[in-house]
Parts: sequence; structure tokens; C-alpha cells
Amino acid sequence: MTNLIPIFPLPLVAYPDEKLNLHIFEPRYKQLIKECEAQQKPFGIIPVINNKLSEVGTLMQLTEISKVYEDGKMDIKTKGLQVFKVLDIIKELPEKLYSAAIVTYPVNQREGIPSLMNAIVKNIKKMHELISAHKKFDKPDDQLCSYDIAHHVGLSIEEEYCLLEYTHEVHRQEFLRRHLKETMKVLEKMDALKKRIQLNGYYKNIGGYPIG
Repeated sequence: MTNLIPIFPLPLVAYPDEKLNLHIFEPRYKQLIKECEAQQKPFGIIPVINNKLSEVGTLMQLTEISKVYEDGKMDIKTKGLQVFKVLDIIKELPEKLYSAAIVTYPVNQREGIPSLMNAIVKNIKKMHELISAHKKFDKPDDQLCSYDIAHHVGLSIEEEYCLLEYTHEVHRQEFLRRHLKETMKVLEKMDALKKRIQLNGYYKNIGGYPIG
């Protein structure tokens, strides 16, 4: 299925089911949001990476206009719906300030491997403990999927986009597993180094080695 949707290019990656708050200040996007509210239609967020528009984005539903300022700026709440692939960009539309895109919606397999996800979540919690980060997820651990945790594992925007391109949950899980494995190696070395530095200058309770 193809569809024409208004688009909102942003230097970020949004995922299905993600709740994203945005501050709207440009005239073209104020118009976009007003029309989405009036017509109850979604819009697309397309990541801009290295000043380049990406080929995959996320369809977003406007859930609330939280605040409208005197100058027309807005604070809004949105929720990710599904991933789309851009077929063509329509830069100019009659009487519109914003652009649009013709998109298609790839089949997205959302079922993963529970045991693999459980291991990933355990490693995330261990990682957060090592860096003294305090993160809480909106769902119980056994209901989490890759999209729920992707922003919490230290991925670069390029890596977050790479995960968005995967159309199978098992592939996304494996991507996160590999990333966490390498990250944990670095963090554990740093933690050991920090402990060695903290010991320097203090009395150490170390037994002596016998001679002879």
C-alpha cells in the first residue's frame, strides 16, 4: 500500500509506539500540525542524518496539543505508529508550506525471542548501574521490545536509524545484543580503572607473599 503523507524532517529517530513531545515553531510545521488535528490524520517524521534526508521514517499520530503560545508556537504530544519507506518526496504542494512524501509500509515482524530480550534487558540494567544512570521503562520487562529500549543503550543516531531499517524484531534484538556486548566490555574496563584510581594513595589490605 502506498500513501501520501505530510512530512516533518528532524535530526532524530522515532520508533513505533514511542511517545515523543515536540515544540513546534516554524510556520510550515504549525500549519502541518493544525491540519493534522483538524483532519485527524498522521504525519511522518523522517530522520535527517549528516544533513541528508533518510529513506525510512516513522508515521506519527498527534495525540495532544499541550500548549499554544501567543505567537502560535505549540507544544505537542505524539505517538509512533509504524515504519514507512519513502518512494518520492513532493517538495511543493498547493497552498501548503510543508512538504509531503509518497510512502509504502514494509511488513514489520514484531515478534522476537523472549529469552534474548530478557538477556538484553538484564545487560541494559547492568550498564545503567555501571554509569549510575536511573532509567525506568513504561512497560514490565517481559513486555519490552527493541523499540522500547533503543534510546536507552547509547546508540548514535546512525545506529538508531540502522535499527529502524530492520523489519524483523529478531534482527533488531541481535543488533542490540551485539551493541551491548561491545559497550559492556568498555564500561567494565572503565569501572575497573576507576576502582584502581580510587585505591591509589590509600592503605591496602593485601597479604604478603612468602619467600623461599
